[in-house]
Amino acid sequence: MKQDDLATATTPLPEVRREANIARASALPWLLFLVTLAALAWFGFFKPEKLGDPLATSLVAFEKQNRLTVFSAQLAPVVASDDTRYFGLVKSKQVAVIPARVDYTLDLTAMNRDRLAWNEAAKTLDVQLPALSLSRPNLDEARAQYLREGVFITREAQDKLNRNTTLLAEQQATKAAANPVLMGIARSAAKDAIRQNLAIPLQVAGYGEVTVRVRFDGEAVPAG
Repeated sequence: MKQDDLATATTPLPEVRREANIARASALPWLLFLVTLAALAWFGFFKPEKLGDPLATSLVAFEKQNRLTVFSAQLAPVVASDDTRYFGLVKSKQVAVIPARVDYTLDLTAMNRDRLAWNEAAKTLDVQLPALSLSRPNLDEARAQYLREGVFITREAQDKLNRNTTLLAEQQATKAAANPVLMGIARSAAKDAIRQNLAIPLQVAGYGEVTVRVRFDGEAVPAG
């Protein structure tokens, strides 16, 4: 495949972000929600005389969970592909806008006691999360919009143009999803979700007002 066959209609990343619908955070999985409710019911009706291990209580929220989707970004990559045939006599071009969704997930199988730290005096739980993972872009080609140029476009040329624009849209969506703005939004959503789902069971278990401080691998421990 020649280099000029894969010509991306380069849209500056800020413009791509403006076209993207990035304000939709995914809801927590129902199983995690039910686990939290079960913990609330247990500690609400059967308060132990002696408080148990706060780390074990916190790890209940992560049990039997593989991946937690904390955020989804809706993107609209704009890409283009050219095709030349018959010694340059027949040329065609396709510009495509293909909606795509990228999910940001946490690998909860990595959560263990080594990633949790409890300060009894300050009633503070420190949580260290693994890095977020980005899913492969889910392209909605049924809602894609195409603009084609060319006097005569053969079936083979059309198939090639479709393959190229699909590949380019996937690559551009992956790149756009990894930009610092979206990654920052996804990390904040992940921290809020983990904070909420750990603080409530600890409070109901009898630990009172608990502070849950969440950070990702590579981030500094919060001061105080």
